[in-house]
Amino acid sequence: MHRSLFPSAGLSLVSLLTAVTPSPAQPATVLSPVEVEAPPRHAAKPRVPRSGNEAGRPAARHVAAPTLGAGGMSVTPGAAQALPASASERTISGTEVNARPLSRPAEALEVAPGLIVTQHSGDGKANQYFLRGVNLDHGTDLAISIDGMPVNMRTHGHGQGYADTNFLIPELISSVNVRKGPYFADEGDFSSVGAIHVSLIDSVARTMASITSGSFGYNRAFGVTSGEVGEGTLLVAAEANLYNGPWDNPDKLQKLNGVIRYSQGTADNGFSLTGMAYGNKWNSTDQVPLRAITSGEIGRYGALDPSDGGNSERFSLSGRLRQTDLDSATKLDFYVTKSKLNLWNNFTFFLSDPVNGDQFHQYDDRVLGGINASHTFKYNIAGFRNETEVGIQSRYDDINVSLGNTIKRQYLSTTRNDGVKEGSVGVFVQNTTFWTDWLRTNIGWRGDYYDTTVNSFFNPANSGSATATIGSPKAGLVIGPFAKTELFLNAGEGFHSNDARGVTIKESPSDGSPVDSSPFLVKTKGAEVGLRTKLIPGLTSSIALFMLDSASEILFVGDAGDTEASRPSRRVGFEWTNDYKPTSWLSLEADLAMTRARFRGSNADQAAAYAEFDGYPASQIGNAPGNFIPGAPNMIASAGIRLGEATGWFGALRYRYFGPRPLTEDAAFISPATGLLNGQVGYRFDNGWRIQLDAFNILDSKSDQITYAYGSLLKTDSLFAACFPAGGGAPTAPAAVCQTGIMDRVLHPVEPLALRLTVAGRF
Repeated sequence: MHRSLFPSAGLSLVSLLTAVTPSPAQPATVLSPVEVEAPPRHAAKPRVPRSGNEAGRPAARHVAAPTLGAGGMSVTPGAAQALPASASERTISGTEVNARPLSRPAEALEVAPGLIVTQHSGDGKANQYFLRGVNLDHGTDLAISIDGMPVNMRTHGHGQGYADTNFLIPELISSVNVRKGPYFADEGDFSSVGAIHVSLIDSVARTMASITSGSFGYNRAFGVTSGEVGEGTLLVAAEANLYNGPWDNPDKLQKLNGVIRYSQGTADNGFSLTGMAYGNKWNSTDQVPLRAITSGEIGRYGALDPSDGGNSERFSLSGRLRQTDLDSATKLDFYVTKSKLNLWNNFTFFLSDPVNGDQFHQYDDRVLGGINASHTFKYNIAGFRNETEVGIQSRYDDINVSLGNTIKRQYLSTTRNDGVKEGSVGVFVQNTTFWTDWLRTNIGWRGDYYDTTVNSFFNPANSGSATATIGSPKAGLVIGPFAKTELFLNAGEGFHSNDARGVTIKESPSDGSPVDSSPFLVKTKGAEVGLRTKLIPGLTSSIALFMLDSASEILFVGDAGDTEASRPSRRVGFEWTNDYKPTSWLSLEADLAMTRARFRGSNADQAAAYAEFDGYPASQIGNAPGNFIPGAPNMIASAGIRLGEATGWFGALRYRYFGPRPLTEDAAFISPATGLLNGQVGYRFDNGWRIQLDAFNILDSKSDQITYAYGSLLKTDSLFAACFPAGGGAPTAPAAVCQTGIMDRVLHPVEPLALRLTVAGRF
């Protein structure tokens, strides 16, 4: 039924779109941060060069002539970008993003060198991220924003920093700004490892619509148009997506997505107001223990609990205001977001409940809002040019969040049910001094205040209030260019917040025993030294050596509703990034990131707990004392090639390597490496139409998309009978072993070779 309805949905989108006339523009003289491509904006009228609309007054800047993006839309560079403050900072255009084959929306973020975006569950759930030797879970320590709105959710039902980007429409991306490390005073919570800021286009040169259909029931319709309304431009875009996947239990994903945006002025002097609406529902084939596959209990794409899945919705209104003159610049962003998530997972199967199973339900319903504002002063002191930015960032979340036990999505019992109100205010100042034309310094400081009140409806003892403050100094030095090469040195402190429920917790929701609370704010420290060069014509190359320290802390575990200890850690590594464009029709890229990640100090408590297992082998219980950080990747690499001009044949190949990772602290379990080759070939016609074939996992890898190691229990395990004898007899296995289950490699497999065909037209 989905297949028969989908083409008509695509035709309906096409019929709603009207043609818009593009405008030519002039080349910019502003240097982009890494000279990959300036972030694109769209020109709309021929009289005044603009960022996607018509101001009716002289433009604040010049923009480059439109070029044809991979998505078939013309794009133009937008606002002048600040000079880069670190070797790893870069800005990538929407054209480059859409020139890659993307199997899911969040993969657009993989333009950030060294970033892995993957999934361990249904495609409606937030992705899992890995960067700089850190398993970022669903977004902890990677701050993501889209058009000025934070995506990360604090005190979230599934995990702290949960960053669901499934509402992102890749064709609407204007630019992606990537920063890494705690070196930027205007970056706050969740940004210690990195920050990714996605900007959206204001207009399209011509209306565009596309229909995609492919393997495993993949169908997608997309359309976007824009036109003049009053003194500005109105952009409207919509997306519909259906997908089953290769799973024995089909995902049955159904997604609807819409964006409406009104803008006036330029990217430097103007404003925009954007509304977004998103809804999604899906089934999940979650990660499964390897023994279930090798024993033949399920196939490689099988599910142990086919009732897992979820649904989510998101609605937002956001605005951006920019005012710029020769001596100053003002920025103001505001946003209001309403989101809801229902999620059903079963990761341990029958370990806790041998009768009903271990499925649990996580619920998150919130309204959040915030304002970010800053003003930059440009002035001279003693003949030295200075730029000082002073800013304030505020956010407030009103959250209803709960955790409970279920069977086949039906309620059994409540573990936690909380109402949380969490607010924060951050102030920052950062100054850049240009001492000579080859030397500049960046000095900054940030202060943050957090306040929360937790009303624990089911566990009143865990209610409470808390406040915290933290200060974060930053510093940087840039030398060059010499021989088209710059040297960067950076150091700074950052932080991340913890789940407010863990900050006020006093007793375990499962048995009432005392538990330690989490610190509200946790400090991180980092340093980086790097080079960026354009010495070879057409090649931009950079290398960065980095170090990141995280403090010891107590973490709130959203899947259990209580806390666990985490040890201090250190990561040391390097990133090498290369972009080469020898001709207009050929682009090459190659990135390599390697990291050594280790816990610091000893783990006496874990060593004592390990002794309780009375001689059971590590292969069964795992996690012996050690200093490896579970899930921390030591190597991530990628390479790509793109060919083609604005019209005619085009193609691309991209290989991504996700290196092996220790899965336990003693490295008794190690994940396999995963290498994926994706490709794209197509033809662009002179009239704006395009036909394109994308291929994913061309080599049909049978590796893991993501891997864990932990204890679980299946009814087919011999240990199940030893722990839960038939007839209710006494267990014959030690209690500690029955509580841990059987340690195993737990995996979510890579999806097999898949093809998707897209037909797109411009009108």
